[in-house]
Amino acid sequence: MAAYPHVFQYPFDKLREEGFDMKGRWGEGFFKNTRPIVLELGCGKGEYTVGLGQRFPERNFIGVDIKGARMWSGAKASLEAGMNNVAFVRTHIEWIDAFFAPGEVEEIWITFPDPQMKKRTKGLTSASFLRLYSRLLAPGGIVHLKTDSRFLYAYTLEVLRANDLPVLFHTADLYLSYPAGEILSIRTFYEQQWLQRGLPIRYICFQCEERSSWIEPDAEIEPDDYRSFGRQARSMPASGNMTNVNNLINK
Repeated sequence: MAAYPHVFQYPFDKLREEGFDMKGRWGEGFFKNTRPIVLELGCGKGEYTVGLGQRFPERNFIGVDIKGARMWSGAKASLEAGMNNVAFVRTHIEWIDAFFAPGEVEEIWITFPDPQMKKRTKGLTSASFLRLYSRLLAPGGIVHLKTDSRFLYAYTLEVLRANDLPVLFHTADLYLSYPAGEILSIRTFYEQQWLQRGLPIRYICFQCEERSSWIEPDAEIEPDDYRSFGRQARSMPASGNMTNVNNLINK
């Protein structure tokens, strides 16, 4: 991937010494436009990054993950498709503020992350990560969480309540609520496996605003009662129609 023009890989030492020269300049420096920037964090093979880029050419999408072997699938697919609104950053999510300036990001997608049931503060919707996102998001910026985990769904709602963050929409069974499948219709191979096992897909859409202090809730949450094997086994989604998430929020 080192030869791919839309993939950025920076070792921590280089970031610390030189910084990232496009921080705050993604629009003019890479995409050559002023369209909104959307991140997919923990993008794996980049199904959502590529799928959303195909469906919404009026926006720019950047997948972020530390695993280059997985990311290669989305990077290769988007390069071969000639997509000019997709990029990838290989880094730890804890370091994303080295790549993006405050207010530079419009939306964040978190798709099927590890629920971190034993180490909540390491989860991608913990208070410490929400603090990080709030610095990068533009005013009114939103975060989307899609998960099979009952634990992560309940935990995230507790974090949002504890920090008084606006929940725009949430459902414990996305495809029961919207059986036509047009809304949020990009389904990873891994997600389809859970659906075939009869497990519901959960979704939360919320605004992540800056706070003077952040609270990690101390609530008792029942852990998931099934094995999350193969959580990173993903494949590229088939093309299809997807209704703008704003339509979902406004319902």
